[in-house]
Amino acid sequence: MVPAPQDFVPAFTAAWMARDGDALAALFAPDADFVNVTGIWWEDRPAIARAHSYALGSFFAETRLVPGRVKIRDLGDVAVIHARMALTGQRAPDGNRAGARTTILSFVLHRTPEGWQAVSAQNTDVVPGAETHLNTNGTLTPQDYR
Repeated sequence: MVPAPQDFVPAFTAAWMARDGDALAALFAPDADFVNVTGIWWEDRPAIARAHSYALGSFFAETRLVPGRVKIRDLGDVAVIHARMALTGQRAPDGNRAGARTTILSFVLHRTPEGWQAVSAQNTDVVPGAETHLNTNGTLTPQDYR
């Protein structure tokens, strides 16, 4: 929980950099939803904590997450946040360092008497030069029709 919507992305980033899946999940409502970049859908705070604790303790253990542009739309007791994030240091399955990634994290926050908490999150990879994905024989590949 954070005191204001503008505090959410810094708190999320701090929890990530501390490798603390429980602190990250504490920013979310007990029944929050989080959809990751591959479409895995976690439907409550404990699932969000487990997934992030696992990832931050393994393939994201040496990552650096840096916020870029952040846009906040205040809708009264609700706020929508879009945050462009740069991620470096991910480990590939063979142990080598993977290349940098850029994602856009979208959050829906709700004001409670104690502060603001996320009720929903969606993480989307930015794929340069692509407009969509194309399914060819069960394999998704980036596609640009321009």
